[in-house]
Amino acid sequence: MKRVLFSMILLIIASFAFAQEKNVKEAKKIANEVKPDFSKAEQLINEALTNPETKDNPETWDVAGFIQKRINEKEMENAYLKKPYDTLKVYNSVLNMYNYFLKCDELAQTPNEKGKVKNKYRKANAATMIAERSNLINGGIQYFNLDKNKEALSFFAAYVDASAHPIFEKENFVEKDTVLPQVAYYASLAAAKMENYPAVLKYAPFAKNDKEVGKYALEFMATAYKAQADTAKWVETLKEGIQKYPQHAFFFGHLIDYYSNTNKYGEAMQFADDMLNKDPNNTFYLYVKGYLYHNMKDYDKAIQFYKKTIEIDPKYAEAYSNLGLIYCLQAQDYASKTTADVNDPKYSKEQAKIKKVL
Repeated sequence: MKRVLFSMILLIIASFAFAQEKNVKEAKKIANEVKPDFSKAEQLINEALTNPETKDNPETWDVAGFIQKRINEKEMENAYLKKPYDTLKVYNSVLNMYNYFLKCDELAQTPNEKGKVKNKYRKANAATMIAERSNLINGGIQYFNLDKNKEALSFFAAYVDASAHPIFEKENFVEKDTVLPQVAYYASLAAAKMENYPAVLKYAPFAKNDKEVGKYALEFMATAYKAQADTAKWVETLKEGIQKYPQHAFFFGHLIDYYSNTNKYGEAMQFADDMLNKDPNNTFYLYVKGYLYHNMKDYDKAIQFYKKTIEIDPKYAEAYSNLGLIYCLQAQDYASKTTADVNDPKYSKEQAKIKKVL
């Protein structure tokens, strides 16, 4: 009796497995039709993707990717024939296809019982993915312009992540793709707008050496570390930014603020001197040195550096403002020590001096 029940259970399991395998084949058949019912094809394949009997079979994921490929082809066919088509559906089908084909590749790389890997899907799928790769960028831009940063990030992230995937090992996109840093920058920008700091720190490093957007990528990284209260990494990133992009004031300004706010004036002054040694006429560095002396209440030296700043750039408003503030403070300090007696012989001279300063 037990043997009969066991046999029946095996038959039931086998029938379920067969049904799911049939779903996979049927889904592919439907997608291949001249007028495919994609809703039906997706319903069948989605069942197979979650069923224990078929979810670990690379064929299941390959067919899932194939269906998305066919959706894309049909939409583009409509576009070619000047019929209505869904642009977002085009882009989303590419993103879905990427996700499915990458999962297929991962499963297909599993060694067989003899310890050998026979991945029959990689070559064809890689070629298809490369052909549609630019649409990951287009999809990201489309959603970014719609201010849908979560969706935009998913596209930009897929582009960057896939670049290092073994399926593209021969292409070596990480080293050869000149567009990759810009896409990574937009991934980090979309993440920054959502305050998704782990994503910022994942993608910004791909862009930090790019001559056009590198300084902003490092700026995002610094902001992310600060938001996560990682002071050591924040300061380290600010210093890296100063070394790589000395003309970008964000890094130097924030580092000096950090030193100033933590009363590390010695370190701040040393850093300011180091930067001035490299660029003696940099008005921002001169202004910062005046600002440091200002905070240290060494007003004479602060005046000296604010004046140097103005000599080089007569339109440097902050230097004028702080210079005026120091003169005002000096006048107030002097006034507090002067006589208030109008009959005192020194009164008129002291008041004249105060008016001259002000």
